[in-house]
Amino acid sequence: MMPNPELNRKTKTKVEDSSSLKGTLTSVLLLGGFLILSWIGVFLLFINRF
Repeated sequence: MMPNPELNRKTKTKVEDSSSLKGTLTSVLLLGGFLILSWIGVFLLFINRF
């Protein structure tokens, strides 16, 4: 059985600082909040029609 050369190769991964992810988290939370409020608004409109 031949050894797989890809398993022994060490790859360096660049780690970005977490400050760039704070904006991403804020954007995702704002978008999620908007979607939830939209669904609640549509649901309340649906309930009030009956």
